[in-house]
Amino acid sequence: MLAVFNNGVVNPPQELHSPASQKAKPVMLPAEVFKNFLSSHSGNGFSVGFADNAMMAYSPASPQLSQNSPQRMFCGLDDIYCIFIGSLNNLCTLNRQYGLSRGANEAMFIIEAYRTLRDRGPYPAHQVLKDLEGSFGFVIYDAKVGNAFVALGANEAVKFFWGVAADRSVMISDNVDHIKAGCAKSFAPFPTGCMYHSERGLASFEHPMKKMKAMPRVDSEGVMCGANFKVDIYSKVNSMPRVGSEANWAI
Repeated sequence: MLAVFNNGVVNPPQELHSPASQKAKPVMLPAEVFKNFLSSHSGNGFSVGFADNAMMAYSPASPQLSQNSPQRMFCGLDDIYCIFIGSLNNLCTLNRQYGLSRGANEAMFIIEAYRTLRDRGPYPAHQVLKDLEGSFGFVIYDAKVGNAFVALGANEAVKFFWGVAADRSVMISDNVDHIKAGCAKSFAPFPTGCMYHSERGLASFEHPMKKMKAMPRVDSEGVMCGANFKVDIYSKVNSMPRVGSEANWAI
């Protein structure tokens, strides 16, 4: 999968930028990487674009790798679009809790959970995500309000990478080669057990009362790359009152 969010939709931490990217060999623009993704999955890949704000591309797992690779799903409903990778062991319980049918898959559930939190906000996002049992990573684009939401499970069975392209857009993929092609050295693994929201930034849902810190990262050639982000176990987030429905996707 591949998602591209233009500058302003996603504003990544400054530490994700690497000065070495300016000296790196020429990279492709995100649109070119996007085109190459679709060309390499011409049999079953598809994409959706949102004016100048975002692009999302998806292809299901190939039959040859289905036993070793996590399942992949795409769903769009009421201007909310979700790419989901992995599986939830407690999906049936979650579907009952949210009033969904037995046939609803993980991507459908994630959209419903997101919409419930956005519009009604009964729980903070970190509590909802901690209730998900299994291996998962997902990317949401809410075309109604122009927000992106990304989350990655804590068990490291699913991996995401994110990076900053030359045009300052943000690319997210489960394939590091796509990110390197468009972001040069300005990329890093998306931190496990964490979530990113356009309005609230990066936070840990495993440790919601702890701040995130950037850890310098150097590649095999000794070149400084985009930083890794980890929970600062010695920090504490001051509790602030939430205002508005979007705040339920905050820390």
